[in-house]
Amino acid sequence: MTQQRRQDLIMEMIKDQGFVSIDALVDHFKVTPQTIRRDLNFLAQEKLIRRHHGGAGLESSTVTNTAYQDRKILNLSEKERIASALVKEIPDGSSLFINIGTTTETIAKALLNHKNLTVVTNNIHVATLLYAKEDFTVILAGGEIRHRDGGVVGEATRDFINQFQMDFGIIGISAIHPDGSLLDYDFREVKVAQSIIANSHQVMLAADHSKFGRSATVRLGNISQADHFFTDEQPPTGIKTCLDEHQVNLHIV
Repeated sequence: MTQQRRQDLIMEMIKDQGFVSIDALVDHFKVTPQTIRRDLNFLAQEKLIRRHHGGAGLESSTVTNTAYQDRKILNLSEKERIASALVKEIPDGSSLFINIGTTTETIAKALLNHKNLTVVTNNIHVATLLYAKEDFTVILAGGEIRHRDGGVVGEATRDFINQFQMDFGIIGISAIHPDGSLLDYDFREVKVAQSIIANSHQVMLAADHSKFGRSATVRLGNISQADHFFTDEQPPTGIKTCLDEHQVNLHIV
């Protein structure tokens, strides 16, 4: 394979996943880490990507997330493995928040075998999945319905969430910066997620590897605020260091 062809394929992987690690690229292309670093450095010099410790992501952040229907199928098998592992930590009879996102919707599906859950959500799709379960109490937060994905957002939603104190807060996220910052695209959604974190005894963060090193415009908080982090690949060094320093339980599925 030529160097140009390999770099083109690297770009395709980064565009598809948002972030790729050097280790993953070495394994995929069967070349040395030095070769991959040279490729990434060249692409970064051309301002096509942004280099991070341990890998690379897209150069520029965008003001909106990937389209909802595209996100539903992106990395679906990884999301299903994450969901399967996370729900094992939720006992029957628990109370929980579930926020907006295709990952949290996958988790909601995996909760259908549980019993006697109380769920507060600002995600219409989650409420639709769970409300028919007769032993579940499902409470849908009020507020403005976001047309593109059925998320409920705004000050009224945040005020509604603040009325509850739940056992678990299940949170998805659009991007995780190498320093551990949790990033998203809509400040109204971020305000609601911050309230979920503040009103949960335990915070369960779920994100597949494509969120590592990805860029978004609004800071939600830091990965250190989670009690558990569920993902499908070893995080980059900076994120892993933050998890270790703050004793966040890391679950790699």
